[in-house]
Amino acid sequence: MEQRRILEDLYLLPTPSGAYYAVSRPSSAPPQRLLQSLMQCASSPLLTLEGVQTWSGIDDETEATVLLKRLQKLGWVQGTPEVQYAPQGNLEALLPDLLIPLSGNGKVLLADYQGFYISGHGFDQEYVEELSALTADLASLQERHMNLLTRDLDMSTSAWALVDAAGNSQIGFWPLYIGEHRFVLAVEGMPCLNQPALMQLIWVLSVRYHTTH
Repeated sequence: MEQRRILEDLYLLPTPSGAYYAVSRPSSAPPQRLLQSLMQCASSPLLTLEGVQTWSGIDDETEATVLLKRLQKLGWVQGTPEVQYAPQGNLEALLPDLLIPLSGNGKVLLADYQGFYISGHGFDQEYVEELSALTADLASLQERHMNLLTRDLDMSTSAWALVDAAGNSQIGFWPLYIGEHRFVLAVEGMPCLNQPALMQLIWVLSVRYHTTH
């Protein structure tokens, strides 16, 4: 009960790593359900035990509390004293500012499941359509071999990258599963994903597309 008193009166929101985990693969497991539910809200909800049960789909109070503590320990959720709001405005206008911080050299783009360019920055315009098409091919490859990679080989990531001889990523591709939609984030050079811009990107996409769940 003391743990519940400590946690309540805060507004709950995923961290950047928690937001990415929530959409990194198609899954309806309780941890992902809870994180996805938080990002489907236009503002961060007030933390209550009843809310955790609803968001995660777990009826048992003890199990719901254990899940929340696990997400806290993993650094996937954060509590704030004031309510936070998803980025407001036209999606097309919002995306560039959310994408630019995700790459160390400012070269980043977002494409959809079919390989259509949505938004980006830094890449020559003559290449963005081909690069967007490449993201769709890689996403399709990931889908075809998902059982091998995630179940048999127990790989914890669904991202792909082209690397140099030292293993450093030259360009990486991160699938984002949001509702019935799949997007791919392509980042050239050093990825900078562990920051608020990634959470905000996933948040605004989730608010926009969650009605298709």
